[in-house]
Amino acid sequence: MTKRTFFSLLYALICIVSFGQEFVHPGMLHTTSDLEFMKAKVLAGEEPWKEAWNQLKSSEIASLNYKPIPFKVVDNGPYNKPDNGGKEFVRDGAAAYTMALQWYVEGDKAYAEKAIEIFNAWAQTLESIVNHNRQLKVGTAGIKYLNAAEIIKHTYKGWNAKDRKAFEDMVINVWYPVIKDWTPRYNGNWDAANGQTLMCIGIFLDRRDIFDTACKQLTDGDTNGAIKNYFYESGQCQESGRDQQHVQMGLAFLACAAEIAWNQDIDLYGAFDNRLYKGFEYTARYMSGEEVPHVQYITWFGKPVYGPEISSKQREKICPAWERAYHHYHDRKGMDMPYTRKMIQKSRPEGTDNQSFMPWASLTCIGFPVR
Repeated sequence: MTKRTFFSLLYALICIVSFGQEFVHPGMLHTTSDLEFMKAKVLAGEEPWKEAWNQLKSSEIASLNYKPIPFKVVDNGPYNKPDNGGKEFVRDGAAAYTMALQWYVEGDKAYAEKAIEIFNAWAQTLESIVNHNRQLKVGTAGIKYLNAAEIIKHTYKGWNAKDRKAFEDMVINVWYPVIKDWTPRYNGNWDAANGQTLMCIGIFLDRRDIFDTACKQLTDGDTNGAIKNYFYESGQCQESGRDQQHVQMGLAFLACAAEIAWNQDIDLYGAFDNRLYKGFEYTARYMSGEEVPHVQYITWFGKPVYGPEISSKQREKICPAWERAYHHYHDRKGMDMPYTRKMIQKSRPEGTDNQSFMPWASLTCIGFPVR
C-alpha cells in the first residue's frame, strides 16, 4: 500500500466515524473555549493580546460608525476588472467578523447589532455574484461573514428569526450555487478558498453533507486546491513558480480549513504526512532568503504550469498567513517551525488586508490552550 493510499483510507475512516455527529457550535475558526481565552487575555490587558486588540480597535472596520455598502449584483472580473461590489462584499465580511469579536470580548450589544446590520444589508439586497472572479469572492468573503454569524447566532439572543432566515437563504441560494461545483483546474488558492467557506456553510446550516464533501475534496479531491495536490512532498506549492503572494493565500486558506475541521474533530493538518506543515516551512524558508529545491509543477490533470524556477515575485511581501499553522504545528504538536517563526517575527501582530485573508490571526491564535 502506498503512503497516498494509506492517508486516503485513513481520511475515509475518519469521515465514517464523524458522519452523523452533531456539529460543535460555535465551531468554525473559534470554539467557546477559544473565545473565552481571548476575552480573558484582552480584558486582563496582557501582552501580546493587548497589542493585537489595540490593532483591531484602531481599524476602520471596527468602528460602530461603519456602514455596509451592499450591491444587488456583485460583478467582479479577471484581475478585478470590472469590480462592482467585489471589494465591498469582502470588506463588509471582515467588518462583520470584527464586530462579532468585539461583541464577545466587550459584551456591548451595539457590536452584535452592527454585525447584524451588515448581515441584513447584504441579505436584503444581494441577488447574484457574477463574472470570472465570482467563486473567489464567495470563497474569501463567505468565511468572514459565516464566522461572524456563527458567533452571533450562538452567543447573542438579539438576532431575530426572520433576519437570520434571510441571511441563511442568501447563503444557500446565492452563495452556495456559485462555489458548490468548485474550480478544480484553476490555481489551487481558488478551491482552498471555496473549501473553507463550504465547510463553514455546512456548519452554520447544520448540513453535514456539505461539510463532509468539502473536507474530502480539500484532502484528496481532483482539484489543485486539495492538500494532496497543492504540495509536493518537499513542500513546494502548486503556485510556487507563480508568485509568493498567491502561495501565501493558498497556505492561509488551507490552514483555515484545517482549523475548522480540527474544531469538528477531523485532522486535515496531518493529512499526507503533515503536507501542509511542509508547505509552510518550504515557503517561509524561501521568503527568509534561502534557496529551496524546485521543479516545474505538474497539476493533478497533467498540465505543466509556470516554469522550472521558483518565482521571486513578492518574495519579501509577508501576508497575514502564518499564525494559525504555527499555533497548530508548534504549540499543539510540538513540531519545530523555525522558518515560519521568522515570518511571524516580521508580521506579528497579523492584522487585516480587508480582502483575501482572515483578519486578526495573532489575536485569535497566539498562546491558546492546547487541545
